[in-house]
Amino acid sequence: MNITINLSMALVLAVLYSVGFYLLMQRSLMRILIGIVVLGHGANLLLQLAGGAPARAPVLDAVPPQEISDPLPQALALTAIVITFALTTYLLALGYRSWVLVGHDEVQDDVEDRRIAARRGPDGAMEEGTAEETEAAPEDTADSHELEEGRR
Repeated sequence: MNITINLSMALVLAVLYSVGFYLLMQRSLMRILIGIVVLGHGANLLLQLAGGAPARAPVLDAVPPQEISDPLPQALALTAIVITFALTTYLLALGYRSWVLVGHDEVQDDVEDRRIAARRGPDGAMEEGTAEETEAAPEDTADSHELEEGRR
């Protein structure tokens, strides 16, 4: 089996995955949706390239085994298409619902996550700095006061 690497296809895959992951890190649900679609196309292209060059159909006793193509990458590509389609429809519905309820599709910060991040860890927790620095630090900070005011 002779495997060659096509540099242009490797570059296209790198660009597709880079753009897809970049869009996934955005706050807009539409950009996340486009990132999922681009990643899906990258996955399909990767699976087709992994399948190798086109060959004969895998029919037994019709051709020698060296000329038969591997059907697994094709089956995996079809599965990836279905998964990408399902995820796309779900994210479209989520974006539409967000637009109807809030008026935009931007994902907001969760206040509870910020409160947990600002909370002081337990006494035996491994933290940066020494124990003296931790004990000397005031427990109440401006952030915790703001969070307390927000709860009232």
